[in-house]
Amino acid sequence: MIPTSFLSHLECGLCGERLDADKLWNLCPKCGKPLLVRYDLDAARAGLMRESLAGREPTMWRYRELLPVRDDAFKLCLGEGFTPLFRAARLEREVMHNGLYIKDEGLNPTGSFKARGLAAAVSRAFELGVKAVSIPTAGNAGCAMSAYASLAGLEAHVFMPADVPRPFINECRVLGARVTLIDGLITDCGKAAREGIDKYGRFDVSTLKEPYRIEGKKTMGYEVAEQMGWTLPDVIIYPTGGGTGLVGMWKAFGEMEKLGWIGPKRPRMVTVQSDGCAPIVKAFYENKEFAEPWPNARTIADGIRVPAAVGDFLILRALRESGGTAVAVPDAAILEATYLMGKTSGIWPAPEGGATLAAFLRLRKDGWIRDDESVILFNTGNGAKYSHIWD
Repeated sequence: MIPTSFLSHLECGLCGERLDADKLWNLCPKCGKPLLVRYDLDAARAGLMRESLAGREPTMWRYRELLPVRDDAFKLCLGEGFTPLFRAARLEREVMHNGLYIKDEGLNPTGSFKARGLAAAVSRAFELGVKAVSIPTAGNAGCAMSAYASLAGLEAHVFMPADVPRPFINECRVLGARVTLIDGLITDCGKAAREGIDKYGRFDVSTLKEPYRIEGKKTMGYEVAEQMGWTLPDVIIYPTGGGTGLVGMWKAFGEMEKLGWIGPKRPRMVTVQSDGCAPIVKAFYENKEFAEPWPNARTIADGIRVPAAVGDFLILRALRESGGTAVAVPDAAILEATYLMGKTSGIWPAPEGGATLAAFLRLRKDGWIRDDESVILFNTGNGAKYSHIWD
């Protein structure tokens, strides 16, 4: 009988420290860096065939054996995952490129890709006995955490910058979260959240400060492979704030090769950030392992307004291992590309999604992307929440 999960242990992404996966952890106790979930992939390869996915539920939990929840009674599901990947034919003609795809994560519950990571993280926290969860957020992650905490009956505490658009604040409150608004950036929200975590014992589900959000996000990589007939594109362009999605997909590709589901070919991974907040881009071109905090971060794309990412070295590692690159684009180009994506695809993209098209146009012009290469753009959220941009 195939187990519910092939979960094995946790491993530090930097120092390699091995930890018990059935205990509650945030960062590595040895070096303070993010922990990664490891599975018994040899056993999974022997007992789990990719053909067995046919007919399973069209959610991220179709890959349940490669997700960290051991007991299905703790699986929290609102239908997240298995979002459409479609060829953007009109956009292809507009930009004169053959082989352009969009993965529309705005169709997830709570309207963004954050649903994947928080579904996995809150489910596992629930399974390990957590009673209260806490998160600093630019918007979408707080909404997603609130939704899954509500489903589990957990106490939810959300810390947001005071200038976050009202739809995000309202959604968290309607979903039962206690929302605290902070004058400052998401890093300032993290400091405020930390006080409650230390004082009241809430569990911190911040980006890459616990091991399981990556696991939900990695399912985007599994889906891309499955939806493309177990092949991968030449290039993936991804809007990067905390970087969980990019790191997760890179992890997924490695797992799938070990499972025998795909071959060794990998896409070149591209990080896109706003030029008003581009710590990863700067570190990439300076050939650094870690990024320096970005001063006075600003951009219309709130999801990538992250001046310091705890998993910076994992993002940079994936970019370099894949032969990828990093691109910073101005907000004006992001907004223009967001409208272009919308009017040619039928998607109302978040500005973070528009940023991927802006990066594509830059890389295409520079010759980094060739005419015959397949490219996936990730629209990570629904543009309806960004009402302040469209007014």
